[in-house]
Amino acid sequence: MGMDDLGTDKGDTLQGTGRPPKESGPEQAVPAITLSPARRAELESKRANFSPDQLFLERERIASRGRIRQFMFGSLDGLLVPLGVVSGVAGGTADSKIVIIAGVAEAFAGALSMGAGEYLSGTSESQVQQAAIRDEQEEIATIPDVEQYEIELLFEHEGLSDDDAKVVAEKVVTSPRSWTNTMVEKELGLSAEPEESHLKDSLYMGTSYLVASIVPLGPYFFLSVKPAFVLSVALTVVVLILLGAIKGRLAQMNIARSALEVVMIGLASAVGGYLLGTLIPHLIGA
Repeated sequence: MGMDDLGTDKGDTLQGTGRPPKESGPEQAVPAITLSPARRAELESKRANFSPDQLFLERERIASRGRIRQFMFGSLDGLLVPLGVVSGVAGGTADSKIVIIAGVAEAFAGALSMGAGEYLSGTSESQVQQAAIRDEQEEIATIPDVEQYEIELLFEHEGLSDDDAKVVAEKVVTSPRSWTNTMVEKELGLSAEPEESHLKDSLYMGTSYLVASIVPLGPYFFLSVKPAFVLSVALTVVVLILLGAIKGRLAQMNIARSALEVVMIGLASAVGGYLLGTLIPHLIGA
């Protein structure tokens, strides 16, 4: 099947030429960006010391930072959920042992649940992605003319001219790996090599949750309920500030704003849990 035959197959906009009308011409060069002196110095250092060996190390560096999601998710939940539980129980009892039992049970159950959930959800996502990649590989093997034409359209969408997009597509299809990666990453929006094992992610998640839960729960081992509650909230706020600062630094955003955002969410959780723990006994006549 030639390119002229693809007109009706690829959409109503082809109008006999096999090419959809473009909304705009090629994009202009990358606009100028204002850099801080520190960032400019960092990039100049990269230029001066660049080595081809560093190219693929960059992906590994970003991948390792990618686990900030599991760390933040697990730590925040490990702080906020146990804080809400122990604060709620503390609001309804003066016995610190009851608070400790509830908190420890929740901490271990929560850590196991978070770890298992991360493993199952990550594995399921990878399996779905791998199935989509296999479908794309089958399309490349069965209807290569259509797939090559789609590469042209993808690059045109990114701003290349018709002629340049065609040249790029012709070069890409000379390498099966490059062809597959281009279609998977640009058309499907997926990683060409989805992570198969999510055991590390689940361990990061569960461990972060369990370790973080020590902060709101710890004071109840040493103090009576009321002072333990105050110290529990105070320690949790301090750790929330640190987590917010870490998140802000890694995301290159305002650190104070990031910390405030995390703290406000944490305090809302603590206040909500405490109010529920105080009100529910009265509602049920306990």
